[in-house]
Amino acid sequence: MHDEIVLGLSKMNAVESFDRNSLVLKAQAGCVLQDLDDYLAERGFAMPIDLGAKGSCQIGGNVSTNAGGLRYVRYGSLKDTVHGLEVVTANGDVLNLKMDTSLRKDNTGYDLKQLFIGAEGTLGVITRVAIRAVPRPRSRQIALLAVSSFDDVRETLYAAREGVGEILSAIEFMDAEAYRFGSSGRAPLNNDDDDDAAFYVLIETSGANATHDREKLEAFLETWMTSTPGRNGVVAQDSAQADQLWGIRENVGPACSNVGLVYKYDLSLPLDSMYDIVEIARERLATMPSVKGVVGYGHVGDQNLHLNVVVDGHDPEVLGALEPFVFDWTTRQCGSVSAEHGVGLCKSDYLFGGDDDGGSTDAAQVAIMRTLKDSLDPRGILNPYKVLG
Repeated sequence: MHDEIVLGLSKMNAVESFDRNSLVLKAQAGCVLQDLDDYLAERGFAMPIDLGAKGSCQIGGNVSTNAGGLRYVRYGSLKDTVHGLEVVTANGDVLNLKMDTSLRKDNTGYDLKQLFIGAEGTLGVITRVAIRAVPRPRSRQIALLAVSSFDDVRETLYAAREGVGEILSAIEFMDAEAYRFGSSGRAPLNNDDDDDAAFYVLIETSGANATHDREKLEAFLETWMTSTPGRNGVVAQDSAQADQLWGIRENVGPACSNVGLVYKYDLSLPLDSMYDIVEIARERLATMPSVKGVVGYGHVGDQNLHLNVVVDGHDPEVLGALEPFVFDWTTRQCGSVSAEHGVGLCKSDYLFGGDDDGGSTDAAQVAIMRTLKDSLDPRGILNPYKVLG
């Protein structure tokens, strides 16, 4: 962007070890996420993180951005599953932060590795990662449900937590516009009724017994559909159908990019107001001819909304209507302007909102962050311009 030197860690891609006692996998930071998952699959385990970009993203970058992903509702964030790190600081020191121990519990001193998870490389360069694997599910069940309102999306989440909570591994939502992009107009429910659906909910369960899990999911769906007229849904009958249903959700972002330039927002919001910003954005942009779609989708299980605004090309008028409005509005809802994709260059001015949020603790938080940055990187050479600007 300016005068940076780019560090590529793709050649640091060795898997070092896997300890079946502690379930700790040790690998260099350049390992591709999919390769690590394939390595664990041969041993009956899985990575606790799953992203649409798993075929290209690297574990060091995942940790540096504290990536969330599709199964956050089951396994939590990387802050919960990273066991240890090796980090190179700005002065060249190599920090071994619990990389050489397999102890699950160690409460000695500050947990310094947490400083570097989500710091986006501004405090140090992550070169090795130790992460706790999870047992690989033997059963995977997928259902796609059609509902008439976002209130019904919320009610579906509540019902799923109660009905299949112990095997629930993902619960995603798409509005009708997102579904249109992701499915390329196909109707996966094979039912004319779903043409009128305003929202779709994708539910995944994973467990150890396929018969038990299938029966539990079908019992939940029977109760769910009979409790409210007009609800509709389909359960994948095999792995190919499961991949097809997941493919609709994972294709939303790429399909938007195929149409034009996309202004993307990655927000955490209280569930009660999670979808409001999509409707507000549509209203603000309704008369702007360059806008090709305003799309809302994301991880309803952890209240993470992806707002995509598709335009013909960069449009200052559209961007001016979105920023800093989206950031200010999110802050007023006690939300976060970055749920899982970091701050980078574009959001550094809006860490805690835009120009009119009026927060009293914002300056104090930023001051502490700057103190940490200045202490670990006094010359400002690590990922300059990012996060703190």
